Amino acid sequence: MFRVDLAQNRLTRLVQKRFSDLNLRERDHLQEWLAHLPDALGEELLIIQKEFDGFNETRERLDLLALDKDGNLVVIENKLDDSGRDVTWQALKYTAYVSGLNKTQIVDIYQQYLDRYCGGGNAVTRICEFMEVEDLSEIVLNSGNDQRMMFIAANFRREVTATVLWLLSRGIRAQCFKVTPFGFGDELILDVQQIIPTPEAADFMIGMSTKENEEKAIQDTQKKRHQLRLEFWEAALEQLRTDGVDLYRNISPSRDHWLNAGSGLSGCPYTLIFSKDEARVELGLGRHSAADNKWLFDQLLADKEKLEADFGAPLEWMRLDDKKACRIVFQQDFDGYDRDNWPAMIAWLSAHIRKLEAAFSGPIAQLRSKIRQVEHDDN
Repeated sequence: MFRVDLAQNRLTRLVQKRFSDLNLRERDHLQEWLAHLPDALGEELLIIQKEFDGFNETRERLDLLALDKDGNLVVIENKLDDSGRDVTWQALKYTAYVSGLNKTQIVDIYQQYLDRYCGGGNAVTRICEFMEVEDLSEIVLNSGNDQRMMFIAANFRREVTATVLWLLSRGIRAQCFKVTPFGFGDELILDVQQIIPTPEAADFMIGMSTKENEEKAIQDTQKKRHQLRLEFWEAALEQLRTDGVDLYRNISPSRDHWLNAGSGLSGCPYTLIFSKDEARVELGLGRHSAADNKWLFDQLLADKEKLEADFGAPLEWMRLDDKKACRIVFQQDFDGYDRDNWPAMIAWLSAHIRKLEAAFSGPIAQLRSKIRQVEHDDN
């Protein structure tokens, strides 16, 4: 690894170091770095426990336990300068141990982690935010045999790499990351590189699974839910066009639980929500700046009485001071996963998104003009 000196138009070689020479320890240093920035491993991961030892009849403990975006558990084993011979055997044991964890146990494990290391927080809420769902019932955690393994070390022995390649060929997702410390003056630089499978071959090797696993994946709960949403939005958009709702005339069906349409103000869409338990219409205030969103919200809130009179019902005003965005919401309970309820849900959404647009289009246009005037004055 090199540092580029643009002034001199020269390269300076960074000095490769050993963790042991730097007096760095696996648990106190490498593990903590990854726990606080798991994205260094090339994807979004949610660390739910470290030094996990919640196994029956054994005192063994794995380094880090995480969830990926598909709800799979990821066992992360860290070594420093040498992977050792037994790291794959250790990880296989730990992966087998955690394979039986159910959703309730996973939430409890994460709650313990939040309470002990993060100053508290709600495990259910954070998992839902990470998985981008509204309700924990919408997702499957730790499905089947989809657990994953990640191995971290500066150098990997042949016994380890051969075993990981064999696991990959059997459809078991395992990865090796080479971590190399470099010194530059008083600075320490860490290079993290996925070496097995190589990023270029990852999709191909992960796809080498059996027909049984492919069929299982097709029937997975999440895919069923996505298909259900797609079919709902196809029916809903057809009815909206029939009803003359121009907002969604050029919008395509989605596999998400929401469908957005522009309000004329960037970052502030009108939103239709289809979920298991309810239908909802919203005006979202999600511009780049939290301050902008709170200002917009407060401006609209000042006209709350008139806006609700124009809409025809009380609205839920969600300033969400701990978040960047704000929302103005109206909802109705439905059993959304019962297709017999879809005509009523769609009719409700159609009627109320029209009311929401009619009530807010004028104030939104006025606020847009104010924002443009401020931006013009600033320039």
